[in-house]
Parts: sequence; structure tokens; C-alpha cells
Amino acid sequence: MSAAMDTESTYSGYSHYSGHSKKAHRQGSRDRHKSPRSKDGSRSEKSVTIQTPPAEPLLGNDASRTEEGQDDNWGETTTAITGTSEHSISQEDIARISKDLEDSVELDCKRYLGLTVAAVLGLLVFLTPIAFILLPQILWRDDLEPCGTVCEGLFISVAFKLLILLIGTWALFFRQPKADMPRVFVFRALLLVLIFLFVFSYWLFYGVRILDSKDTNYQGIVQYAVSLVDALLFIHYLAIVLLELRQLQPMFTVKVVRSTDGESRYYSLGHLSIQRAALVVLENYYRDFPVYNPALLTASKSRAAKHMAGLKVYNVDEGPGNNASGQSRAMIAAAARRRDSSHNELYYEEADHERRVKKRRARLVVAVEEAFTHIKRLQAEEQQKAPGEMMDSREAAQAIFPSMARALQKYLRTTRQQQYHSMESILQHLSFCITNNMTPKAFLERYLSPGPTLQYDRDRWFSKQWTLVSEEAVTSGLQDGIVFVLKCLDFSLVANVKKIPFIKLSEEFIDPKSHKFVLRLQSETSV
Repeated sequence: MSAAMDTESTYSGYSHYSGHSKKAHRQGSRDRHKSPRSKDGSRSEKSVTIQTPPAEPLLGNDASRTEEGQDDNWGETTTAITGTSEHSISQEDIARISKDLEDSVELDCKRYLGLTVAAVLGLLVFLTPIAFILLPQILWRDDLEPCGTVCEGLFISVAFKLLILLIGTWALFFRQPKADMPRVFVFRALLLVLIFLFVFSYWLFYGVRILDSKDTNYQGIVQYAVSLVDALLFIHYLAIVLLELRQLQPMFTVKVVRSTDGESRYYSLGHLSIQRAALVVLENYYRDFPVYNPALLTASKSRAAKHMAGLKVYNVDEGPGNNASGQSRAMIAAAARRRDSSHNELYYEEADHERRVKKRRARLVVAVEEAFTHIKRLQAEEQQKAPGEMMDSREAAQAIFPSMARALQKYLRTTRQQQYHSMESILQHLSFCITNNMTPKAFLERYLSPGPTLQYDRDRWFSKQWTLVSEEAVTSGLQDGIVFVLKCLDFSLVANVKKIPFIKLSEEFIDPKSHKFVLRLQSETSV
């Protein structure tokens, strides 16, 4: 009976959290309106954002709920949306949202403008050799010399070279963009300029020497078009070297550190610009770094708050004017006296946390193994039933999930991972494991240790916009000692670039005869 009541109260944590948030919001608003203004009459520039709970949480996070700090002038600097709304938004938030919209529109315009220019230039490149061959046939066909066997063979050469150039251009340039760069890609822009100047010069020569004079040597005109296609193939080879091959050889080592928890990784990069190196860092971040969990960072803050809450200051000797300074000195002295014992509290707190984690992990492992054993029994029973009465993997997952739900809830609470795993995602993962006949260890792998960021739901970790901060121009290449920062809403990635040192190897020759030796045995040996 008590277990059932406990389970019901656990699953109703979300509703209790909502009611508690509404009461705290109304009470906090009344307290802030009652608080007096500062003497200088200045208003605080801070804003408060109330975040809604994550969608479909597995359970209410009662242990990790923390109240966001609000300044004394919250009622003056915040515009509350009244009525049935439970959110508040400040003027700074409105300005930031409008700025983000403007930036997104500007980025879209830049991207589509670049794609349009590249598409028009590519179309001009492919139509130019064909135009060189067709224009004489259209304008002065009767005056042209007959095209012999060699000339007709050049038609085949132009056709296949254009086909090869089209396939190579599609493979190299027609890719879905992975990110919006703050600046243009220098090498790609240089290639576009080179191609434009090259085609323009060919058209200029063609107009002056062939169109104006109406050259009758048709074989020479076709050879001129073939030379253009050959030159375009060499430019395409140059693009492969500059855009793909140049960056393959590692030249720099980049250390990436997450600012909040100090998680770090090392990557080897070639000759890249700062903005392209930042893009490589972000691609590897989502794959290699464990997911960012801000709940793990609140332990030190709560510990410090608990220490300060345990201090009581009594000041009866000083007057009202010196009350604040006396309290400050007393609190500093008390904190200094408790400094020596704080490490013991930290040690025992961490030891107790590890003990609870191991205990709930053991319970979770046992519960999952029993559930999967039940699955095997269900599979044996399903084989004896008719095909229409058999359960699919989703129904089987829903059947065994209640037996492991409570143990999984407690473990996720203890390790503070509950905000990353909704009930629907757990059921989907369990159904996937049942479908592919996976073991209990394979099912628990996602929950026993925090995985990479890509493993979790995209809405819970994906940052739509990153800000690149660098003292050097983002189009300049990597150099030894360069530091750039990638900022998002919750944290930042600090990248420190170091050049791979020059390594000098020397060879030492070992004579094979130096390893030979002679074993001499004495005739008189002791037995």
C-alpha cells in the first residue's frame, strides 16, 4: 500500500512542480514590488527568464530544483504577459529576439546570394564551350570549311570532357552546407574569381578574333573550345588541391575545453582558416564530448549556500550605523574557522553520493535483467500463439517497462540525468533493443554513463547559433598560439592552437655480426 502511494507521488512530481512554480512566482512578485528602490534611483539592467519544464519528463526533479535569483527591481524591468500566461519576458529578451531574427535573415540572404552567383557562373562555364562550337554554325554556316574526321573526333572529346567536368563539379561543390560561416571561404572565392576572369578572357578573344572576322577555319574553332575545356579541368584539379588535399596533413593540435566543467579534448588539424577550424571543432564536439549537464554544477553552489545558511551572526555591541560592517566581519571570521572542516564535508558528501549511485545502479541492473528474462518467457509463449495474437516490440516494451521504471527513475535522479531521458525515449530505446535481440547491458549502456551529445534528443542539446570570438581575422589561417572561443547560450568552448613540432629522426646502423657470440665450455666441469 505504501509502495503504491509512493509511486503515485513520484509520477505526480510534474504537477506538484507546476503548482509550486506558480505560487513561488506570485509570492516573489509581491516581495519584489514591496522592496524599496536604491538610493540613487537607478534601475538594474538584469532580466529574468522563467524556463518551462522539459517536455515529457520521466519524473519531477524535486532534488535538483533551484530558484533563479532575481534582482530587487524585477517588477520594474520585466514585462509580464498576464491572463493565462505563466511566462515573463523582458525588454532585453525582446531586443535579443529581434536581433536574432535580423541576423538569421541576413545570413539567409548571404547564403542564397552566394549560391546564386556560383550557379550562374557554373552555368556560364558549361555553356561557353558549346556556344563556341554552335555560334559559327548559326551565324556563317555557308562560309565555313568542311569539318573532317579530326574535327568530328574533337566533338566526342569535348562531350566526354564536359561530362567528366560536370561530375567532378557536382561531387566537389554541390554539397549541402553544414553551417553558415561569418565570412566567405577565401579559397573558394578566389577560385570563382579565377574562373570568371578565365572565361571572360576566352570570350573576349573569341569575340575579337573569331566573331568579328568570321573565321572560316571550323576545325580551329573546335580546337579552341577543346582548349577551354582542358583549362577548366586543370582549374578543377586546382580546386581539389586547395579545398580538399591541402588540409589533410596535420599541422596543428587544438585543445578544446568546455568552460563550465573543464571537459577537454585534443584534435589534429591541417591548414585551415579560423572559421573552418571552429566548424571542425563543433562537429567533433557533438560526437566526442559528453552531454552538457548543468545539474551537476549546482552541487558546489548548494554546498556553499548550505554553509552560509548555517551561520548565525549576533551583533549587540555595535550601533546601528556599524551593523552591516560588523556582520560582514563576523561572517568572514566564521567562514575562516570553518574552512578547515569543509574538505571533510566534501569528502563524506562525495563518498555518500558514490555509495547511493552504486546501490541504485545495482538495483537497476537487477531490475532490467529480470525484465529481459520476462521478455524471453513472453517470446517463448508468443511462439505458441497464432500469428494474429503476437505482440510487437512496442507492446512488449510497454509490458515490461513498469517493472524497471522505479529503479530507473531513482538512478536517473541520483545521477541527475532525468532531464535528458523522457519516458517516450526510454520506451523507444527499449523497443529497439527488443527488436534487435540486445542484452540488458546493451540497453543500460545509454543510462549508466553519460554518452556523447548526439546520443540524446536534438531539442535538449542543440544550439542553433554559435558565436565565434577571435582576436585574429576569422579568415586568416591557424598559427601557433592562437586562441578562439565558441560561445552558445549556456557555455563556451575555448580552443588553444599549438603547432606540431618539427621532428628530426636519425638512423643508427647495427652490425648484424655484433650479436654473435661464442660459447666455450671447459672440459673439466663439476657434476
